[in-house]
Amino acid sequence: MALGKNDQEELPKASNITETGTDQAYFDETKGDPENGGHRRRSRLSASIAADDESVLSVGRQIELEKDNQIQYRTCSWQKTAALLFSEYICLAIMSFPYSYSVLGLVPGLILTVVVAGLVLYTSLIVWEFCMRNPQAKDVCDIGQIIFGNSRAVWWFTAVMFILNNTFIQALHCLVGAKYLNTMTGHSMCTVGFSAIVMVISWICSLPRTFSALARLALFSAFFTFISVLLATIFAAIEDHPGAGYPSLGEPLVLAIPAKGTTFVAGMNAFMNISYTFIGQITLPSFIAEMKRPEDFPKALWAITIAEVFVFSIVGAVIYGYTGTNYNTAPAFGSLSNEVYKKVSFSFMIPTLIFLGVLYASVTARFVFFNLYGKKGDRAESRHMSSHTITGWAVWAGILGVTWIFAFIIAEVIPFFSDLLSLMSSLFDSFFGFIFWGVAYMRMRHAKYGPNFWKERGLRGYLGFALNILICLIGLFFLTAGTYASVQGIVDGYKVASFGGAFTCDSNGI
Repeated sequence: MALGKNDQEELPKASNITETGTDQAYFDETKGDPENGGHRRRSRLSASIAADDESVLSVGRQIELEKDNQIQYRTCSWQKTAALLFSEYICLAIMSFPYSYSVLGLVPGLILTVVVAGLVLYTSLIVWEFCMRNPQAKDVCDIGQIIFGNSRAVWWFTAVMFILNNTFIQALHCLVGAKYLNTMTGHSMCTVGFSAIVMVISWICSLPRTFSALARLALFSAFFTFISVLLATIFAAIEDHPGAGYPSLGEPLVLAIPAKGTTFVAGMNAFMNISYTFIGQITLPSFIAEMKRPEDFPKALWAITIAEVFVFSIVGAVIYGYTGTNYNTAPAFGSLSNEVYKKVSFSFMIPTLIFLGVLYASVTARFVFFNLYGKKGDRAESRHMSSHTITGWAVWAGILGVTWIFAFIIAEVIPFFSDLLSLMSSLFDSFFGFIFWGVAYMRMRHAKYGPNFWKERGLRGYLGFALNILICLIGLFFLTAGTYASVQGIVDGYKVASFGGAFTCDSNGI
């Protein structure tokens, strides 16, 4: 989003974002720019977006200010951040890739997996660059405010989407946790009771205040998830035949391209499923804000991206190859005919069934807590933020409790939850996965190179401009076509009466 000349001179100081003494570049009205032939005047907002060296000093300043605190936030190494990313991305959603490949065909499915991974890697690097230039931004809401004209209304709009997105993901884990318990116990309790048990356990596990403290649980979660999907893949390969009614539908049918008659809605939902599994940029600013060396973040990002491409592709392709289009279920555990195989492989998924919801709950609680007690403008940081006070811990636990109660209610009230989650993802991930970061790229390059930034760097500038316009258009495609496909899926579900009732005791096991 380009700034006009008048905007550059008149934009107000973002006092509600920038902390005094943490971003000196914000106050610089001039800065040497050898690529543009010397000094040029810049707005305060542009200076904030374009800062480089000063941002490193700002991070150092934040660490210095925290050194005597009982609770220190800038403590995550890149290895701990990588553990958080692995726990976020190596999750149950992997087991829906065989279904997506069965709809899209194996070849298009694998191609889209690599393409989406590349786009998310690129936009995640933009997130990191923006956070390095603006270390005062503690979450995606602060970034939204900065890149969209320093608008407080945008901050509130982003905050609502941010909290809703995270809470719905928590709700999904209440629902899937109940699905696991029903599967393991043969529906020994009302499903509502199982959901409540998962909610309470998740709330307790959410209590650690820093991401550094959660990193150990994150590594444990990612490791067991990897074992789970590996076992499911092996079991699918060594079974004599798949489950789900074999041989009534014939031998497993594996297609290289989509089956004739595949509808746009089915294909779009399968594509969105792949995309949603990769899209997680909404949490990255929060992670980067707690790194002691945020310049190391790309190491964690590259590690998880490489792992994603290999794990998602291999698991999806192998399980699809043995279960085919006609016996595929989502999650793919239901495609296994041997009950022991199904329960053993599904059981290793327990840590991620709990922890991923915990991670998103912690991100939400961090956002609310920091805005209640963190330093903003002229307001000093509260001692509840940096010390182990009864009030601080009570408020932290209370915020988490509220989010988990809402998540539980959402999971039980909405009978078409998975379809509604797709709808919410279409609405939110279009912004948090693509549009925000295309705009962030434009703002950073405008601040550094001026209004004609795409011309200043030759071919590289033109290609970067074109790619980020495309990223914004992809976000709009998600927002329009993705929303249409999700809504149509809900309508179709009502037509065939496939939705259950609210607060039902009926089993949802696989």
